[in-house]
Amino acid sequence: MAIGKLQAKEIRLASRPQGEPSAENFELATVDLPELQPGQVLVRNAFFSVDPYMRGRMNEGKSYVPPFAVGKVLDGAAIGQVVQSRDAGFPVSTWVQSLCGWRDYFVAPAEQLREIDANLAPASAYLGVLGATGLTAWVGLNDIASVKEGETIFISGGAGAVGSIACQLAKLRGCRVIASAGSAAKVAFLRNQLKVDHAFNYRESDPMEQLQKAAPDGLHVYFDNTAGPQLEAALYAMRNHGRIVMCGAISGYNTPVPGPRNMALIIIRRLRMEGFIVVDHLHRMPTFLGEMIPALRAGKLLHQETAIQGIEQAPGAFISLLRSGDAHMGKLVIRV
Repeated sequence: MAIGKLQAKEIRLASRPQGEPSAENFELATVDLPELQPGQVLVRNAFFSVDPYMRGRMNEGKSYVPPFAVGKVLDGAAIGQVVQSRDAGFPVSTWVQSLCGWRDYFVAPAEQLREIDANLAPASAYLGVLGATGLTAWVGLNDIASVKEGETIFISGGAGAVGSIACQLAKLRGCRVIASAGSAAKVAFLRNQLKVDHAFNYRESDPMEQLQKAAPDGLHVYFDNTAGPQLEAALYAMRNHGRIVMCGAISGYNTPVPGPRNMALIIIRRLRMEGFIVVDHLHRMPTFLGEMIPALRAGKLLHQETAIQGIEQAPGAFISLLRSGDAHMGKLVIRV
């Protein structure tokens, strides 16, 4: 079949959500792919990532990444295989990583792709524990928080994509780990699979009381994936000179939530609070992979993912992700 006659399915942003996204904000479209030009490759996606940060890109306005355009395909991290190639560096069957998710096939210049070794780990792991998700957790703990053995760390959203990796890395570094999640099943996952020292359901208990119980001497580090009430509780629980890593704020992605009422504690306790975006730290990828691949292959890290079959299921999976239900643990991906 000539490439010019090949069609691809893609998920587009049909309209901008007002509050929580709904199915009406998405549309499934079929497009014709262009003929390959020199230096281009045709890729069939095997997996693509579903991430909370995409909610912000659905809004109009300037941010650290451009907003999605209404009527255009969404994008995000993806793993696929080269089907046809006009670039010598990417022969047919090469596994590649790209930012061309939310579609089943695509044509792209070779310089937009990165080859991965699918023999070292499952291909989808390069979206999770070996991808930007894992790098986010690794940078947050190593470069932002500089965690040390024996310290006590609280990780909100501990059963999520970044949180589940942060929990494991903190344990590997000899930290005492407290983690929260939004359901009994996720709390059980934290306790039984990730082996955290204390886990609690933030929906059914008071986070401040839980932190006082689990860390009576206070927290050295808070790794924040949620903001909102859990950030406020963590501020009360911080030790003097503690560090707060601002990674995510999922509690306010659909509807903004008020900021903590106790921000003065940052001054009183001489805290350091720092936000970061992982794209500013991509230069750390070789060091990150040098640690993570051996740890994963040795069974020291769990690659936890929920894979949902079918590109047409992506909008529903995204909506579910923002609701923090029991539908997924760890990294959420679509198997194309």
